[in-house]
Amino acid sequence: MPTTVLIVEDELDLLDTLEFNLQREGYATRRAASGRAGLEAAALDPAPDLVLLDLMLPDIPGTEVCRQLRASERTRSTPVIMLTARGEEVDRVVGFEVGADDYVTKPFSVRELMLRVRAILRRTGGQSEEPTRLEHGNLEVDVAGHRVWVEGEEIRLTALEFRLLATLLSRAGRVQTRDTLLADVWGMHAGLTTRTVDTHVTRLRKKLGDEAGAYIETLRGVGYRFRDASEGKGSPSSGDPESAAL
Repeated sequence: MPTTVLIVEDELDLLDTLEFNLQREGYATRRAASGRAGLEAAALDPAPDLVLLDLMLPDIPGTEVCRQLRASERTRSTPVIMLTARGEEVDRVVGFEVGADDYVTKPFSVRELMLRVRAILRRTGGQSEEPTRLEHGNLEVDVAGHRVWVEGEEIRLTALEFRLLATLLSRAGRVQTRDTLLADVWGMHAGLTTRTVDTHVTRLRKKLGDEAGAYIETLRGVGYRFRDASEGKGSPSSGDPESAAL
């Protein structure tokens, strides 16, 4: 069965262009010109393998469409690339916060977009080879289900916070620089500053609580490290990243 890409875009000329180029690349396509139509199209069989989502739609914002896609069991793990004419950092941050995997500012190169689609599908297609459930002390992470528990109590994380946690946990014991985390969690083309990583690590620690949050260690002048399970509890260097500037 061919890979299916859902395009949610209200500019019909762009919608036609994207559909043509995706089909030329060998993808099956499904199209919608509004947010509600996009959500209905996402509920059809087969479930889309990737969603191209315009941020400014005529009925409901693309951010709300993305939130609903992430809230659905069916599309919780479906990668989303947001398309928008708004390129300010705050708009990109909001897009990533609600669960977007990449963010493309209009006007863009269709060829570059096809490369991004291919790269994300290749990355997500390889996820089945990785462990689907990770455990670390009192922390348990269901990678496939995007769920997290601390001492048996489920913790609600945003899609971005979840990706940050899963990335650090899957690389436990290895130092991750801020630039590495920006590239692997936010995407190579995110265009954000390294302080964005600090802010999200702070939020993630607070949600995880004192004990589980202390698993994320700050290495001053280097980056972050998720402590190996064999190590003891937090050290002085695992403090708030806001006070650990590079």
